[in-house]
Amino acid sequence: MNAGKMRGRITVWHKEKFQNEMKQTDYRDAVFKEVWAEIIPQTGTLQKAQAETLLSSTTHKIIVRYGSGKDIKQDMWITYKEHRFNIKFILNPYFRNAKLEIFAEEVIT
Repeated sequence: MNAGKMRGRITVWHKEKFQNEMKQTDYRDAVFKEVWAEIIPQTGTLQKAQAETLLSSTTHKIIVRYGSGKDIKQDMWITYKEHRFNIKFILNPYFRNAKLEIFAEEVIT
């Protein structure tokens, strides 16, 4: 694994539990951690929806070190330079615990 390729600093977000002013359990968006990563575009599609609306769907592979990304879960999401990526699945290649490949989708409307 070449650490020099990890040039992007990504932010991983999650839903954080808290008690609101009515003493009810509620959730808010919170930063989980920031890690260095390599972002590789994979596929892209352009779809046409109603009323001349274009919808672009692009998938990316985000590679992080295993130690810094082992607690990232599929219900989290990633931001990088004002782009949001929804995590689809996380792969530990060959179960070597060297790196994680996070497959994510960026949807632009």
